[in-house]
Amino acid sequence: MFTASGLGPFAGQAVHFHLVHKDSAYATNRYTREVERHLTVLEKRLAVSPYLAGGSYTIADIAAWGWVEYLARTQFVLTDSDGAARWPHVLRWLKAINARPAAERARNAGKNLSFKSDFDEETVRSLFPQNFAGAL
Repeated sequence: MFTASGLGPFAGQAVHFHLVHKDSAYATNRYTREVERHLTVLEKRLAVSPYLAGGSYTIADIAAWGWVEYLARTQFVLTDSDGAARWPHVLRWLKAINARPAAERARNAGKNLSFKSDFDEETVRSLFPQNFAGAL
């Protein structure tokens, strides 16, 4: 539930406001701080346990990994400007999961597919049709 109701939604919103709707400093800050809070919760848990649900890799790790991996590849740097880990236990956990063959397969899924890369008005209208008159 932590991932489904907290980490995932807040991570998604944070990425959206960092990369798409950059005009709202309030929203960008709000969701960034929430993601940092969620990463701090993960940090505290992973300080006492190698994985989220205890000593073994479980579905809890799989669910959270996708969001943390995505955050690490976008704007959320898990290290500070000196290279020190901001959340060292999260970083350790992320590296351990990234070393798994299944994680590599997941990251490579769809790499052979071609997607439009221009983030123009057509793209915005397709991704967010509810923002345009008569959409719904």
